[in-house]
Amino acid sequence: MGHHVVVPAPPLDALVARLWDWEMPPAAHHYERVLPVPGAALIINLHEDETRLYSDDDERRCVRAPAAVIGGPCLRSQIIDTAEQVRVMGVVFHPGGAHALTGEDHRVLVERDIGLEDLFGHSAHQLREQLLDTPDARIRLAVLERWLLARMRLPRLAPEVAHALEQIARLPQVVRIGALVRDTGLSDYRFGRLFRRQVGMGPKRYARLMRFRAVVDAVYRCSTVDWSGVAADGGYGDQAHLVHEFRDFAGVTPTAFMAARGPYPNHLPLD
Repeated sequence: MGHHVVVPAPPLDALVARLWDWEMPPAAHHYERVLPVPGAALIINLHEDETRLYSDDDERRCVRAPAAVIGGPCLRSQIIDTAEQVRVMGVVFHPGGAHALTGEDHRVLVERDIGLEDLFGHSAHQLREQLLDTPDARIRLAVLERWLLARMRLPRLAPEVAHALEQIARLPQVVRIGALVRDTGLSDYRFGRLFRRQVGMGPKRYARLMRFRAVVDAVYRCSTVDWSGVAADGGYGDQAHLVHEFRDFAGVTPTAFMAARGPYPNHLPLD
């Protein structure tokens, strides 16, 4: 029982940020909002034979998918039910990492979660069966890591995309996409198409997401926040611009985010 997180060994660490294993008693029934992150994710439910997400409205309509799915990065927050998070494993990819695993145009993964068996057939079924039969969390994580390593395709990213990702991650508050494109020597069209194929979204939206993520990281543990100052430091035109971005990515205002914070920065309890 517990929550275990590991960073994979090289060379997999260049494509995968972390692997995690969650095994806990069922929580009280309530929903959580999961904030978007820049990389795709792989989810394997070892408690039930499906995964579920819920609509962001009063009806909470359920969207069902296979027990092992890969998708993202998400462009907006998603809703989960914590009562269903009993025995689950996952992989958080670096931007472009899922493209290296699946070979798919990354935009397909953004549009919907795809069953792992649809991509890898019987080997994905065998993986889940082996994980189901492995009682120790750390051994499960090692099994999953070996499976991923055997299927990763290298090289992983076009150098133009890798350069842009590095520059955006370094200073998301001030990066200018036009200058990045000129650095690559590609046209706007060719660079945008290549970036979307390998990362899942356009470079401008990716830079917006990274700017939003930087603000979340900066304020999450603060007791009080000067939002005007945060907006200025974060590269936003004004506080209203910051509020707009929070609504777009998180589905809530900055003050609502702070009021709803839980033990994990990417999860906001709802009800």
